[in-house]
Amino acid sequence: MAVDRPNFRLSDAERTQALDALAEHVRTGRLDLPEYDERSASVTSAKTRGDLAAVFADLPDPRPEVLGPAGTVERVPAAVPVPSLGRRLAAVAVPAATVLAVVLFFTLGRFGIFVFVLPIVVALLAGSLARQRH
Repeated sequence: MAVDRPNFRLSDAERTQALDALAEHVRTGRLDLPEYDERSASVTSAKTRGDLAAVFADLPDPRPEVLGPAGTVERVPAAVPVPSLGRRLAAVAVPAATVLAVVLFFTLGRFGIFVFVLPIVVALLAGSLARQRH
């Protein structure tokens, strides 16, 4: 949970609001009395917003206004772009051409080192095809 300006000091009104929120969590059954005692002591001694955030880290709303609502910081996964057909073809064709060049080099021997031109040509063709479709 990210708190806006965690090093800002708390006011008495914000501590009172935090104690009221803890009392509500006791009424709803989320906290028992010994845990309320511990957390209320932490709220009373809290100096900054960051100190207060630790007390409410595992509790939903209600929360003190200084911390904001519980669900405000939610990470949404970024949409992964789907590669085009040309890019997918290039991603498969270049490694396949490289493997083919290695196999030809060891099996046909007479072409010598020139078989390694094949992956370069395939990479250039695949790259130009991908750019034309883009």
